[in-house]
Amino acid sequence: MIMAESERITVTVATDFSDAILADLREISPRLQIERHFPDVPVDVMTRTEVLYTTSYYPEPEQAPKLRWIQANTSGLNQALHHRIVQAEDITVTSASGIHATNMAHYCLMMMLMFNYKMRLALSLQGRAEWPENASEIFMPIDMDRQTVGIVGYGSIGRELARLCAGMGMTVLASKQDLGNTAEVNAFVLPGVGDPNGDIPDRIYPAATIASMAKDCDYLVVLVPLTQKTGHLIGDEILDAMKDSAVLINVSRGPVVDEKALITALSSGKIAGAALDVFEEEPLPSTSPLWNLDNVIITPHISGFTRDYHDKAALVFRENLRRYLENRPLLNQLDRGKGY
Repeated sequence: MIMAESERITVTVATDFSDAILADLREISPRLQIERHFPDVPVDVMTRTEVLYTTSYYPEPEQAPKLRWIQANTSGLNQALHHRIVQAEDITVTSASGIHATNMAHYCLMMMLMFNYKMRLALSLQGRAEWPENASEIFMPIDMDRQTVGIVGYGSIGRELARLCAGMGMTVLASKQDLGNTAEVNAFVLPGVGDPNGDIPDRIYPAATIASMAKDCDYLVVLVPLTQKTGHLIGDEILDAMKDSAVLINVSRGPVVDEKALITALSSGKIAGAALDVFEEEPLPSTSPLWNLDNVIITPHISGFTRDYHDKAALVFRENLRRYLENRPLLNQLDRGKGY
């Protein structure tokens, strides 16, 4: 039987998915006409595209008259929100949220352990070929099961971090925008990962009371999306509430943290340290005082990277393609009111 052209759904992949991933996606249904166009998408292709998978390419609405759904290759959509096509209410937009849960949770845990075992100092001493006489006193850690982690934003990454920390016996606290539903709903979850029902935290705080949570934390991990409400969410009030032995870890977006206030807190010893993967300006300017602080670990926005990124992202797309064909709700839908 020859399928009518009107029954075919043109799916344009505007990223460098492998041939193997594309072949796997095509197995979902003969209705899907999946084409890869990267890095450029021809004009005539967009005029017949109904589904767009993209990393950074967003057409103007008039260029894509048949477009009904955009699947982003990223978990954060703050960079996409200014595009007119993303603002169009008749187009569904979904993210790749959930695929970063394991590698980013591992990054956060690594930073917690690096500060607990003073690895920054150890590497500095190694670089100078120095062996301190009082090494046992300098490097004496605190058992992780006697420490508390506070997770600001209890999404997929925070839930996996909670699972790992709880497994080490740590006290886990978390803050969440919506306390009415602690379970993950219509969100992509990697198999066997995280805390789908929200059972792990010893306490969950409303977003307005993060400072109350922060005062009990040895590590405060920032994982909220960047929205109009979360800009400079971590500022003087929360930094002042933190213990002077506490460490801030930010892997969300740079502007979520008031960088000037953070520099003051770090320089004055108000908090013990910070691990920063994201910054208000990227690349971080060479003139930033953060580079010269010996209680800061800086990485160049790499905590979300993994060699399996496309394979994991394709899991979300595959499930959403099935749901699209069956007229079921898509996972990770953008809530334009919330901005994520």
